[in-house]
Amino acid sequence: MERLAKTDIKYLHGVGPKRAELLAKQLDIHSYYDLLYYFPFRYVDKSKIHKICEITGDMPYIQLKGRFVSFTVNGEGARRRLNALFSDGTGLIDVVWFNRVKQIQETYTTGTEYVIFGKPTLFNNRYSISHPEVDVYKPESVVQGFRGVYNITETLRNRSFSSRTIQQLEMNLIGALGRVEETLPQYIVERQQLMPVRDALVNVHIPDSVEKLQRAQYRLKFEELFYLQLNILKYTKQRSMSIAGFRFTKVGECFNRFYREVLPFPLTEAQKRVIREIRTDMGSGKQMNRLLQGDVGSGKTLVALMTMLLAVDNGFQACIMAPTEILATQHYHTISELAVKIGVRVELLTGSTRKKDRENIHQGLLSGDVKILVGTHAVIEDTVVFKSLGMAVIDEQHRFGVAQRAKMWRKNAVPPHVLVMTATPIPRTLAMTVYGDLDVSVIDELPPGRKPVQTVLRYDTHRQSVYRFVGEQLKLGRQVYFVYPLIQESEKLDLRNLEEGYEIISDIFRDYRVCMVHGKMKPDEKDYQMKIFAENKAQIMVATTVIEVGVNVPNASVMVIENAERFGLSQLHQLRGRVGRGADQAFCILMSNVKINRDTRHRLEVMTQTTDGFIVAEEDLKLRGPGDMEGTQQSGIAFDLRIANVAKDGAILQQARDLAMEILDADPTLSQQQNQLLNRHLQFLYRRQINWSLIS
Repeated sequence: MERLAKTDIKYLHGVGPKRAELLAKQLDIHSYYDLLYYFPFRYVDKSKIHKICEITGDMPYIQLKGRFVSFTVNGEGARRRLNALFSDGTGLIDVVWFNRVKQIQETYTTGTEYVIFGKPTLFNNRYSISHPEVDVYKPESVVQGFRGVYNITETLRNRSFSSRTIQQLEMNLIGALGRVEETLPQYIVERQQLMPVRDALVNVHIPDSVEKLQRAQYRLKFEELFYLQLNILKYTKQRSMSIAGFRFTKVGECFNRFYREVLPFPLTEAQKRVIREIRTDMGSGKQMNRLLQGDVGSGKTLVALMTMLLAVDNGFQACIMAPTEILATQHYHTISELAVKIGVRVELLTGSTRKKDRENIHQGLLSGDVKILVGTHAVIEDTVVFKSLGMAVIDEQHRFGVAQRAKMWRKNAVPPHVLVMTATPIPRTLAMTVYGDLDVSVIDELPPGRKPVQTVLRYDTHRQSVYRFVGEQLKLGRQVYFVYPLIQESEKLDLRNLEEGYEIISDIFRDYRVCMVHGKMKPDEKDYQMKIFAENKAQIMVATTVIEVGVNVPNASVMVIENAERFGLSQLHQLRGRVGRGADQAFCILMSNVKINRDTRHRLEVMTQTTDGFIVAEEDLKLRGPGDMEGTQQSGIAFDLRIANVAKDGAILQQARDLAMEILDADPTLSQQQNQLLNRHLQFLYRRQINWSLIS
């Protein structure tokens, strides 16, 4: 593979310097290797030539053989298009091109027999095909069987590139390949019954049959996921062997007094289990690196505080870092109100902390008087020096880059124990991939007395009844959120916006005070608006997704989310978690345009059917794919999957991970003779990656 990676793509027949520059800029294809591993995203069946009279509305892509009857140019400028009539003797079909009009006019003629390939659509009771593939008909050159369809950019399309261009280049490359070195040891190929790598690469681009295509895809998916897991787990083993951690053996006065005298409510069994897991880690003599997942309201902050008290009992300081000032302030109020009762000094450090207060905090950290520091990115500044940091908690950690998190670990000569928390439930397959180097704890139980939030989908036609319901809740003394996707009106997007919504809501509910919060406000103004809502001096909050985290108002029982179809499921679930934090029944109303497609409606209906964040996350992963899930680009782990899909290939991922663990248990450094190919290819695959694993 290294030979292919070193061969510039410009030397391939059909490319040349100019095309090579385009491929590099548009598709990140620089070498033979890059092109060979640029896989089709789907396949079409070219095994049959259809007749126009046979076309039905449910056909995906079809081939037709016939002649163009006429060409007509319509419109001007950007609206210019070329219309053609195509006949095969059994009927007529419209063919249309919206760009490259002049070039196409000069290329195709009436009277010549062509084969066209494209997707038929029905419009005004007539079938048409837009931008079909067109070839002069030659019996010996008609493409048969399955062929791949490749993603291309609009820029490439405008430069006369098409999926078929990529396909032709792949065929040129395969013709010039010669021998391809195997990328997995023979014992793995035989054990997993894998197709040889060269056969797999050929059949994934030019499959001989459906059976060979499936075997090729399995081989390449398994290999990709196997090396990903091998990389994660190898570094995890290295870290556990090379990085000693502080041994917290003592459960002392702070923890015990807090548990006996201060704990506001009994811990759930899930919280107790997680605390036991954390205690085991911190007493092992190895650095803890644990991910704590818990749904909104499950009590993660309380677990984090009790964990930090263990650090204090063992003579160390602790720190919790949050991504926003709102969330950091919320944590500070929660933690300090509890910790002050047992004499533990807690301080808040953010970007807006005054200079004098900041100096006092710095002195307290150096002397050790400040036991727990709560803050934002401000806590990782070089001027912040701890006497002895033994425990670091990162909340909503996907919002931090790994380089930022690395600064936290350097606050001590021996890296502190690390607990990263997220209220965004992560599907098991994604957790194995993105957070595969972390031990995982899950709080899968809500505190007693919490009632599930009732979620309903309502359309714009139901708006008046929604307002009546909100009014009834306000009369009961409850508070309400209205969430909007935009701050201001947009010419490009037909969506409701916060500023217009604020005026409408203020007018409809004129007997109540309405406050407004969005991301462009100054911190002081934002904090003031939050404060008056938290103190029930304002009964309605109109906001953007800035309230997604860090707002805790137990009296708020209703959330109305405008244009809910514009939000991902995980984000909707996060927003929904802002209500239902008290003892009263809470409601989440998803407002949407009635004219939404079937997939969007299904997505919103998922929210009405479950309040389980893990079910929501699994569905979100299936619908949106792993590339859109929060945090994948911040994890520090190479996550550029070319063919595998963690949403669909969970079984393959588990097999790959199990095999990687088995191999590393027997040979942690991959130095045995039979594993030297693994080590060499692993280094080749991750040659450009910074090793963040020691600190992530």
